[in-house]
Amino acid sequence: MQSLTPIRPRQRSIEFLRLIVDGSAIIGTLAIVKGLSPGWFDNQAIVAGLTAILAFLLLGHVTGLYRAGLDMTANQEVVRVTTTWVLTMAVIAGLAFFARYGQHFARSVVLGWCIMAPVMICLIRMIWRVCQRMLLKQGIGTRRVAIAGLNELGLQVSRNIEQSPGLGFQLTGFYDDRDPERRSELGPNDPQLLGKIDDLILAAQNNEFDIVMISLPMRAEERIKFILEKLSDSTASVYIVPDFFVFELMHSQWTNMGGIPAVSVFESPLYGVDGVSKRLVDIAVTISALVAAAIPMLMIAAAIKLTSPGPVFFRQRRYGVDGREILVWKFRSMTTCDNGSVVRQATKGDARITPLGAILRKTSLDELPQLFNVLEGSMSLVGPRPHASAHNEHYRGQIRGYMLRHKIKPGITGLAQVEGCRGETDTLDKMQRRVDFDHRYIRDWSLWLDIRILFKTLFVAWRQPEAY
Repeated sequence: MQSLTPIRPRQRSIEFLRLIVDGSAIIGTLAIVKGLSPGWFDNQAIVAGLTAILAFLLLGHVTGLYRAGLDMTANQEVVRVTTTWVLTMAVIAGLAFFARYGQHFARSVVLGWCIMAPVMICLIRMIWRVCQRMLLKQGIGTRRVAIAGLNELGLQVSRNIEQSPGLGFQLTGFYDDRDPERRSELGPNDPQLLGKIDDLILAAQNNEFDIVMISLPMRAEERIKFILEKLSDSTASVYIVPDFFVFELMHSQWTNMGGIPAVSVFESPLYGVDGVSKRLVDIAVTISALVAAAIPMLMIAAAIKLTSPGPVFFRQRRYGVDGREILVWKFRSMTTCDNGSVVRQATKGDARITPLGAILRKTSLDELPQLFNVLEGSMSLVGPRPHASAHNEHYRGQIRGYMLRHKIKPGITGLAQVEGCRGETDTLDKMQRRVDFDHRYIRDWSLWLDIRILFKTLFVAWRQPEAY
């Protein structure tokens, strides 16, 4: 069974505290470097500091600094803090250039601030991690947890608790009414089975633990209602872990609909500021790439025209965001342009591939015209690779969740491609692996992940023997 996908709450008090601490570190380090240099902390410094705080907090949500929460490792946190600060300084430099604001700050002040601010933010966050772990080891801040339901879901909850010490949970054990025969699939030994549900209720009323997590299947509605009614006569906090976690959750988070709590199961991560930021990056990078690749693209177009009959470009029907059909641009690399209800994938030694086309496909240069798709908004630089419409119709009935890869715009490159899932998908397992990576990309999306994929693409696009 897969690890439970975290459901992200809209806001947590700990995240609000991080915003305050990070903002204080930014303005505090600016005050320090200004105080050490000739000058003082004047109105210009206040404006610069507040602008930097605003930019850092907004960009932090884009890079995933404030999205990941307890799931981040220390190394990931340092990388994201550094990335966010570099982007913040780029924004500040741009604003200072156009507003002619840089004259108010000595270069030593700017340099000192650039170095001290991210170091201070990382240092405070690392101290917080160390203090939190020390307190938890001493039993301070820990909460005793009992799980109602010794099943696969309950075992997965226990594993997640053990693997996330930052949660501050201490597992007490399991309670379950089922006969041992019905639990045989879990193994010969019942891990930490403390009794039946009635024993759980009695223990909760005696304050033997702080939290009860109910992992019973949703079909056991009456049993869950009974447990909730009895636990209302205790001070234990109660959580229900619904078994819809067996589904592939897409960027799940809690939301509120007119006072009714709901959790998204299939959702796109690219709404609000995240969608705008990804689009702005797409436009900026695409324009730069088109300027740099203009001459090579003209040379490739001329070579295609001179070496084989047919058009320079090939536009194939593929699925875009939300399953809407788009026309994807490519340099023609074959003697045929299949675009109907049946599209045969390219295979090794395929006679349809021209000699020049083989080189273009091997180096991914045939994908360059898709920069125009990105510019017009039908594609993104990074996302699940679009498949021919005929292939989508073929696989959507064979792979569960296949169409969920269309919750975001398709990309010129993607996580699946940089992880080696490129070329012919001659087996269902190969396509399944691609889809798994696409789901993972949507689930874990951040601007920082896009940047990593783009850089990795530069190194792997030229040496992929499976591409033909």
